[in-house]
Amino acid sequence: MFKNLSLFRIGAAWSASSSQVEDLLQKDVFLPCGASQPQSAGWVPPRGEAHGPLLEVVDGQWVLRLKVERKLLPASVVRERADEIAEGIEHSTGRKPGRKQMKELREQAALELLPQAFARASALWVWIDPARHLLAIDTSSAARAEEVITLLVKALPGFEVRQIHTAQSPQALMSDWLVSGEPAAGFTVDRECELKSADEMKSVVRYARHPLDTDEVRGHIQAGKQPTRLALTWAERVSFVLTEGLQLKRLDFLDGVYEGRPSVGADEAFDADVAIATGELRRLIPDLIEALGGEQEPGVTAAAPAPVLDTTPVEADAAPW
Repeated sequence: MFKNLSLFRIGAAWSASSSQVEDLLQKDVFLPCGASQPQSAGWVPPRGEAHGPLLEVVDGQWVLRLKVERKLLPASVVRERADEIAEGIEHSTGRKPGRKQMKELREQAALELLPQAFARASALWVWIDPARHLLAIDTSSAARAEEVITLLVKALPGFEVRQIHTAQSPQALMSDWLVSGEPAAGFTVDRECELKSADEMKSVVRYARHPLDTDEVRGHIQAGKQPTRLALTWAERVSFVLTEGLQLKRLDFLDGVYEGRPSVGADEAFDADVAIATGELRRLIPDLIEALGGEQEPGVTAAAPAPVLDTTPVEADAAPW
């Protein structure tokens, strides 16, 4: 279900029930692009059922799905059509369009071609842990995460989010683990990382399927290169790549996590997948934040870190259907 996670903290003042959120999201149900519309985004039922709820509640966790449809209009095709229009203008007036007019002609050409363009759709999983005010978006793209946040802020009164800040930066943590060879309890360093220099050269060294506990890797770090991503495994249950921006990429739930999952119908399977995935991540994320020195408000010094996330189980919120 989740392949990448961008993590955000929801403002402590925000509060709403799942039924309230369901009603509010109905205002932004996904609709396909219109003839002259380059993009459309909206919420779709997470279970894939027509006219189903837009918010699913499983074991107290909220799951949503955002669908985005974009028209595919290659720039070369737009330029070609704009040039055709420009040639017609030059032929009829004897005057070649200038730079400003060519820009307008390209915009005209794009609007003219949009109804004929193919549309490509994609969808993003969105997970909200309401008890811990955690928002997780299944993407490593800042632009796509911003799309989700913009729609949520638009739909939900008082909804505010910020990136999670920790006492220690992910880069500092990754450097320490690579140099010392001693990651925090529960974590192991795998065989992939990327190191980048901070100077004007921006030199990059990448290791894949390669031991990282070597003098060569330590030498790169001591020479000034900083890790921008590092493959890790947590509790022998979840592997992922940690980035300098505190993103979890290429999430993989390892053998044994889904062991014993019953062979059931689609609805029960959806519930089981959500409960298992969020259950693992609700333990992994606090452990990672603790390894980073704890969470703190932006601007707070490392001497006064905020408390680590509470991992006490919470009761499931009542579903609105």
